[in-house]
Amino acid sequence: MALPECGPISFADSGVDFSYFGGAESLWEGRSPRRTEASVADSKDDGKTYRGPPQDPSDFLWLMTEEPHRSRRLAIMKAHPEVTKLMGHEPLTKYVVLGVVSLQLALAYLLRNTRPLSPLFVLCAYVIGGTANHNLFLAIHEITHNLAFKGVKANKALAVFANLPIGVPYSAAFKKYHIEHHKHLGEDGVDTDLPTRLELLCLNNVLGKVFFATFQILFYALRPGFVRTQVLTSWHLFNLLAQLAFDYALVTAFGVRPLLYLLFSSFFAGSLHPLAGHFIAEHYVWDGLHQETYSYYGPLNVFAYNVGYHNEHHDFPSVPWTRLPALRALAPEFYDTLPAHPSWPMVIVNFIRDPEVGIFARVKRAAKEPARADAPGKQE
Repeated sequence: MALPECGPISFADSGVDFSYFGGAESLWEGRSPRRTEASVADSKDDGKTYRGPPQDPSDFLWLMTEEPHRSRRLAIMKAHPEVTKLMGHEPLTKYVVLGVVSLQLALAYLLRNTRPLSPLFVLCAYVIGGTANHNLFLAIHEITHNLAFKGVKANKALAVFANLPIGVPYSAAFKKYHIEHHKHLGEDGVDTDLPTRLELLCLNNVLGKVFFATFQILFYALRPGFVRTQVLTSWHLFNLLAQLAFDYALVTAFGVRPLLYLLFSSFFAGSLHPLAGHFIAEHYVWDGLHQETYSYYGPLNVFAYNVGYHNEHHDFPSVPWTRLPALRALAPEFYDTLPAHPSWPMVIVNFIRDPEVGIFARVKRAAKEPARADAPGKQE
């Protein structure tokens, strides 16, 4: 619901439920500051004021409209047909993956004689390991879109290699779930990026949001299997056997501590880590807007394969990470008017402390078809 841009609106004038406003008598009192901002104002959003009342925290935001990325993609291709020149694989990706994997293996080796709960071990696992393994999470995300090599098999093999320092096999399963996230954005029971009703019921408070933000990695790892199962393929088996062989060889040669370092790194990467703010920033609803995808253009993109350019990525998943800034620069009339997050770390802080955002702040749509992840024709 868009609010008219006029003076303070009273309860009697608007019919808004002011029980969400802590005693305030207008939409301009008692509210936390706006969290997102637009580079360029337009007729729909000046980038500064709220566009509507807080969302009902007892349910998700159910919309009947089509997800926005397909229509914007078509509009951009019509206005800027040269956008197709930005598409295609990025050869640099494999070298970045090799460097980060080598860094993690070197650190795991160097910490082989350090106590796992010592300050040095934990600090290295959080600062260096968490950043490195988060980078590998996003490398696998990039590779999932076949953007490291021209061929599918080479991309899948690189994803398995990038998975090794993470300690737990997931790259093969992630690909199928993530492609469905793109094709069926927001569809209930299909898009496994969406929180479940159980999560809404159990985590709809400050402590629940602290728990969710701390253990995000477990939610993203375990939720898909409960919501939507997959048929195992040879790549799932290869991913599993390669990871088990790597973990076994690491423990046999250097003891359990190097493996614990890698597992600690993976946990921190998906917990209260600055880079982990992108998990919440990308698709949670903010500021009374019905916008379901948000970008972030700050410096942390350097460590994260430019995943902050998230509207751009969903519009054109065939554009690799190195060319997403060029995509935004090519079509500023489409992207600069979209509210974006100025900070990933503050996204986590605001998510926890702000009652206007929480597990409920996600757009959902009824599934178009009772399709399953193991339906015929969906396996590669």
